Amino acid sequence: MRRIVWFEQYSAADRGVLGGKNASLGELTRAGLPVPWGFAVTATAYAEAIQSAGLASELAGLAAAADPARPETVAEAGRGARELVTSMPRPARLDREARNAYAELCRRCAAADVPVAVRSSATCEDLPDASFAGEHDSYLWVRGADEVLSHINRCWASLFTDRAISYRRQLGYPETGLAMSVVVQQMVQPRAAGVAFTLNPHDGDRSQVAIDASWGFGEAVVSGEVNPDHFLVDKLTGEVGRRIVSRKEAEYRLTATGRVERAAVDPARRDASCLTDAEIKAVAALARQAERHFGCPQDVEWAVDARLPPPGNILLLQSRPETVWSRKPPRRPASGDYMSGIARTLVAPTRATPPAAAGRREATP
Repeated sequence: MRRIVWFEQYSAADRGVLGGKNASLGELTRAGLPVPWGFAVTATAYAEAIQSAGLASELAGLAAAADPARPETVAEAGRGARELVTSMPRPARLDREARNAYAELCRRCAAADVPVAVRSSATCEDLPDASFAGEHDSYLWVRGADEVLSHINRCWASLFTDRAISYRRQLGYPETGLAMSVVVQQMVQPRAAGVAFTLNPHDGDRSQVAIDASWGFGEAVVSGEVNPDHFLVDKLTGEVGRRIVSRKEAEYRLTATGRVERAAVDPARRDASCLTDAEIKAVAALARQAERHFGCPQDVEWAVDARLPPPGNILLLQSRPETVWSRKPPRRPASGDYMSGIARTLVAPTRATPPAAAGRREATP
């Protein structure tokens, strides 16, 4: 019944109260992969807060009254529910434990009021017949204990975004028993960031790692706002087999006021590769480590931290099972192409079924 779980303290028994994001970060950390420091505020804490505030029945009633065929009813229900959760007082014990955890995170990072990402990690993300990608909220560059606590409430409230309510209603999910865990994680300050798939997403070839990258924070890549650089890395040789350097017009970067905002890329970098060959290979190697750990093809988020020296400047921010090609049988080589078949066998993960500890892909703002 823990309210706070540090990533390195994660165990499979915690998964039910952590949601996919936190469980994956715990798995990666326990596996020794380079993940920024952080902790989870468990779904137990959310349930206690809702119970303490006496809001469970009112929230369920608001959401249940929403009719997806009438968007105005969804908007009204969502607005009312979010206001209740955002403004509700948290139990004193949770406040104390969360403040202590944030203070410890500042100590570990050797920084006062260390900037963190506060991200939703809803337990409903793990339902086998649903995908809540983009339904819940995340916040970047949050500083100070008071702001962290306030944004925990905001993540809880995002259980009741209009999109999330409509989706649950359309699928017939009950509004009782909803729960939300929250990620609180040290922010990186990326020079470049993006995603990597441990197979080729265009044809399912598992002998390759596909990397999409752009300048600044990875939100521009995940949201599709930028045409990223694209690289294919051969798993067997580790060599970059294909590279497409795109014109990158926009990036998300930290401003002088401490906010993450969309900005134009300066002309000198627009047509330049945002990764060196060494960085491309390092990203591919980390993605492959995640694949070997989870035992199935992965969809990885990563960043190159501008403050760290290489080779330790490549960090993993999230890893989830790839959910399109990995559900299909591996491609058969063309008749007589025996060496290609052997190569694919050598680089394929040992398990074809995603383990229970892996999460589902969710785009983050």
